[in-house]
Amino acid sequence: MGTRPVTLCTAQWADVPFDELCVLAKKMGYDGLELACWGNGLDIDKALTDDSYVAWIKENLEKNGLIMKALACHIIGQCVGDLPDPRLDNFAPPALAGQPEAIQKWAVETMKKAPAAAAKFGVKIITGFTGSPIWRYLYSFPQTPEQMVEDGFDEIVRLWTPILDEFKKYGVVFALEVHPGEIAFDYYSTKKLLDKFADRPEFGLNFDPSHLLWQGITPHLFLQDFIDRVYHVHMKDAQVTLDGRSGLLGSHIDFGDLRRGWNFRSLGHGGVNFEEIIRVLNAAGYEGPLSVEWEDSGMDRIEGATEAAAFVRKVDFKPSTFKFDDAISNK
Repeated sequence: MGTRPVTLCTAQWADVPFDELCVLAKKMGYDGLELACWGNGLDIDKALTDDSYVAWIKENLEKNGLIMKALACHIIGQCVGDLPDPRLDNFAPPALAGQPEAIQKWAVETMKKAPAAAAKFGVKIITGFTGSPIWRYLYSFPQTPEQMVEDGFDEIVRLWTPILDEFKKYGVVFALEVHPGEIAFDYYSTKKLLDKFADRPEFGLNFDPSHLLWQGITPHLFLQDFIDRVYHVHMKDAQVTLDGRSGLLGSHIDFGDLRRGWNFRSLGHGGVNFEEIIRVLNAAGYEGPLSVEWEDSGMDRIEGATEAAAFVRKVDFKPSTFKFDDAISNK
């Protein structure tokens, strides 16, 4: 069994009151939380203005024996770099609905505040999304000029540079979850983005194998190649189930529907090879959290997340401290 903390990403649990979620997370077997900054998760503005609120968060963590190594700002970050999109109304404050420019402004200002809020809890990592002004042009018809793609990456750099300045000020890093819908969604788009941010060590990755597997990317090879910029790790599984009718693009069918060509699965029920991932993490000396982002529309979430915590403890293992051949040496 390894020594890395097993944490729960609360993104899919933001409907549960925070104090109740702390009790539940401990009961399900977790060491800590990757706390989402929406719903019943962390209120960034309140954390910056109300010391009693900060104390309440800390108190609930402490009395349940939980740690907090990361905050999750996915839906806020998505609003920074996305195109005007009516779906963002679901992420932003209700008063901003139908106002894409106001939503983007809110998102930028909130992401600037996030590292200050993280510092209140001694948290050094914020996971999340960047959004993408060019995701809608993924399929190159009508034709997508190279300059349009280049401009999209440069727009993300422009939008995120002042945000990253605040991260640097507080000694906090941002870990992008490579994911469809983001400016970096696969291997080569990630490489391009990291090259753009080569001089910003506060910008790195939240490794999540589930989003790579169904695209045909081998997760542990991605991890190995980008390990120097991996600041946080999600444990999440997926399964490809192409049957001759289904496709990888999902047919606009909801997750969990068995007609889809792939679905997220509870840990150990999909196709991700977690042992190879652990071996890469061991070789790199990664000691951060293994954070379960539980998504499986075909399984009860409490049963599934409980099983997932146990799965991570079983699959994680310590690296060797000596070469086995040394034990049989005459010396």
